[in-house]
Amino acid sequence: MRLKLPSFLRREKLPEALISAEETKIMHLSDTPDNIYPFILNLIEKIQPEYIIHTGDLADNFKIERRPELKNRYENSVKKLIQILENSKSEVYIVPGNEDDVDILRRLVRKSRLTAPGSIIEIGGLKLAVGHSYRDVINIKNVDFKLYGHNFRSISGGLNGVLAINFILLPSKRILKIKYPDGTNFERGYKLMRGL
Repeated sequence: MRLKLPSFLRREKLPEALISAEETKIMHLSDTPDNIYPFILNLIEKIQPEYIIHTGDLADNFKIERRPELKNRYENSVKKLIQILENSKSEVYIVPGNEDDVDILRRLVRKSRLTAPGSIIEIGGLKLAVGHSYRDVINIKNVDFKLYGHNFRSISGGLNGVLAINFILLPSKRILKIKYPDGTNFERGYKLMRGL
């Protein structure tokens, strides 16, 4: 299914190196508000990653940790994202975040692998520590990359899925980053990106 995206989603041109790469592509994203799901779908269709790793807060505009009354709206949105991820030809890993309901995720996933924070995923000889927060992965040793989200913190060897959608190419281990659409941080509930 091809979407006609609003111009603000088409402004940033995708790197040709990413579209034409003959290498295996791992897509990493985190803390996704539901208004960017069409953008995510478009990226998946254009880039066709073999693997997708989401490091939590699948519908980040619903803060169900603090607002449990929004669980029904959260579930409806997460269902849409899981369908997008699972209808791709990608192998999908989901690390639940603090704004996710694990019981709802277990009920909705069909093909995705729910992965505990602090786990290590091996893909083509690459070792990836995955967590929702940098605290889940910061002390893990002997991995190629540490994937996480949750806030704007950067750590050594880390790829923060809040700052950008990260693509890891294999076997070269080259990293390419795609900027989220304008307004994503506002939808996440961030009023100001401190330190950037």
